[in-house]
Amino acid sequence: MTLWVFGYGSLLWNPGFTPVESVHARLHGYARSFCMRSVHHRGTNDLPGLVLALDAQNGSTCDGLALKMHEAEYDATMAYLRERELVSAAYIEKMLPLDLGDGREVTAVTYVIDADHKQYCGSLLLEEQAQIIARAVGGRGPNSEYLFNTATHLAELGIPDADLNWLYDRVRELIA
Repeated sequence: MTLWVFGYGSLLWNPGFTPVESVHARLHGYARSFCMRSVHHRGTNDLPGLVLALDAQNGSTCDGLALKMHEAEYDATMAYLRERELVSAAYIEKMLPLDLGDGREVTAVTYVIDADHKQYCGSLLLEEQAQIIARAVGGRGPNSEYLFNTATHLAELGIPDADLNWLYDRVRELIA
């Protein structure tokens, strides 16, 4: 069985497994945004950070990477992804269709935000996001590092994201 994973945030630069194929991909009906409070990886309960999530929005699209798993590593890869992504149950694991940049269509494991979860914060203004990201630190390091890595990798892949670019510049100002 061929299995794909959709990378749109940290999976772009730290998938935690070695994909046998990586292809530009587009997911319809979701937008990438800092709409999830992070109390484990990029923040704490006392000072939550923000991480990217896929927020269901009609008419939206999110560009990222489809990462193909090695079939022999399916069980280990899925166990790793579930431990990493489902740590607080704020993400929901779904199998969603992707349009690949080379014209193929595949179904991929995709982690989307549960808008009913207490960590969901989809209504934050960009300036508020920048203030949070600039100061939060969690078990995997500064929240700003997560933003900078993601924005840099999106740019290297030729995937535009105006909000992440604005946040990148603003957070750099705040921590300077």
